[in-house]
Amino acid sequence: MVTAMLEGDKAFTGSIPENYDRHMVPLIFAPYAVDLAQRAAALSPGAVLEIAAGSGVVARALAPLLPPGARYVVTDLNQPMLDYAAARQPADGRQPAAWREPTDGRIEWRQADAVALPFADAEFDLGICQFGAMFFPDRTAAYGEARRVLKPNGQFLFSVWDRIEENVFADEVTRALAAIFPDDPPRFLARTPHGYHDTVLIRRELREAGFSRVEITTRAEESRAASPHLPAFAYCEGTVLRTEIEARAPGRLAAVIESVAAAIADRHGQCAVAARMQAHIITAAA
Repeated sequence: MVTAMLEGDKAFTGSIPENYDRHMVPLIFAPYAVDLAQRAAALSPGAVLEIAAGSGVVARALAPLLPPGARYVVTDLNQPMLDYAAARQPADGRQPAAWREPTDGRIEWRQADAVALPFADAEFDLGICQFGAMFFPDRTAAYGEARRVLKPNGQFLFSVWDRIEENVFADEVTRALAAIFPDDPPRFLARTPHGYHDTVLIRRELREAGFSRVEITTRAEESRAASPHLPAFAYCEGTVLRTEIEARAPGRLAAVIESVAAAIADRHGQCAVAARMQAHIITAAA
């Protein structure tokens, strides 16, 4: 998620990693992480590289599913996110025996830039990346790096969000913020997380990087929260929207979140809320 970002979109520091994992992961990322982990495990890879791992939601889902002898390298450009992900890996009692020994080399946390991966050619069977490709400053270069480190016929499995209009809470948060800041609306969600949804473009960039047999599946899920405040807080506190809001309204973050929550409540009610979300799941052969 947080690899090689645009300069204005890489401030996942301070309390953002914790808020991101505590609130954003259950709201929108967890269902897709489970699906991606199951797809990855079905390939029975011997060596896996995860790119832009963020707070480690895929790693927590995938590690117990891999074969006992598998190697798993988890990377992110953002060190605070990577540190948080490593700290959140389940305790020994919740992992299969093969994953209990931290020095056995099968799992490694490593800071790495997606456009300059510090690994040898043909080192991995599988590359995975959940909701990170949107942040790559040069996607073709990043895809080329992913292909370089994959073995012949290795697989690159990743996901990107569909357009923001297909992701209801993200769209409603963006619209609410535009009403609050009409002269300079915060556009992080539309610009970056939901800014790379064109499947024709995705296929072209993967092929330019040398990938073949590109398959894209569009998958809808439901985003759920106990109250309208939770999606408002998750997006405004747990993403770079926080820095955009604070730049426009210093000291008013809490008030802005309440206004966004009120806008969500107007559409979904004051109690538990649920809304559609949608993403593309892509598989490409090296």
